[in-house]
Amino acid sequence: MKSKTNEKVKTYSPQGFREKFLGEDNPIHLLFKSNSDHFFCLEIGEMMQMQYPVPPSKHSCHTLIFVSSGQHVMKLGYQEYTTTDNEIIMVPAGQIFSLDNINNIHKGFICQFHPDILIRKYGSREMLNEFDFMKISGNPKITLDQKDVPDITAILNRLQKEYSETSNANLNIVQSYLITLFYEMNKNSVKSSKSISAAEVIANKFKELIYTNIKTHHQVNYYASLLNVTPNHLNKSVKTVTGKSAAKWIEETILLEAKYLLYQTTLSVSEIAMQVGHEDHSYFSRFFKKHESITPVQYRKLIDKS
Repeated sequence: MKSKTNEKVKTYSPQGFREKFLGEDNPIHLLFKSNSDHFFCLEIGEMMQMQYPVPPSKHSCHTLIFVSSGQHVMKLGYQEYTTTDNEIIMVPAGQIFSLDNINNIHKGFICQFHPDILIRKYGSREMLNEFDFMKISGNPKITLDQKDVPDITAILNRLQKEYSETSNANLNIVQSYLITLFYEMNKNSVKSSKSISAAEVIANKFKELIYTNIKTHHQVNYYASLLNVTPNHLNKSVKTVTGKSAAKWIEETILLEAKYLLYQTTLSVSEIAMQVGHEDHSYFSRFFKKHESITPVQYRKLIDKS
């Protein structure tokens, strides 16, 4: 049974979020084009302030806010972050966030992009694991060294140009610039050094193990045995830390691996099913459609159109 707290946390699509918190008559809606639900990058000065505070919510996209001057305040989980001159705050997709102060005064950029953009031809799961700020458990705030500010600004300017000056942003270009941006940010990133609980230790080790073993092992019991805990204790620890069960993490990791393969290879659906540990490709197709609402074949066709 879901807790009352979890029931109140809604996950918004980009359009749903704008309609809810920007107000129906806000001229800012004119800035968002047909493909903006997948990616947009805008100067904050182009955008009017939100009209309504944001209660604890989740977003289906990653959001990056670079403050070149001024101050931006928001909560990620239960912690409040104040971002000031030459700082970046990263809100990973699925992270609980809230915004009480709708009168934040600052300049810079806001860049929002769907997780699937990072799965395209230049990405890899292993590469994304290098970026602590992209993890819900990581440190989301980056203070830039002054010497790195021009490079960061140039990349964001290029992303803003790609969005604003083209009718349909080239997502391969977007991905390559985002990856470059992440490596520039990584030079300034401080990995989270907070003391962590025993449950967090178990949950973090579990997530590392499933990324390594997802092609061959899909059972919670297997990972519990590797961690020398009972399946019940593993599930309880993972659910406490992440809000999702161990089984849910395994399912989502299978889907992510399948999406990588659908994007980056010409393997058939049957071959991809084998790669993610499903010998029965019909079962794999049903599993994929259950979670994504479309089949692997339909998903690949969408990729070809993007």
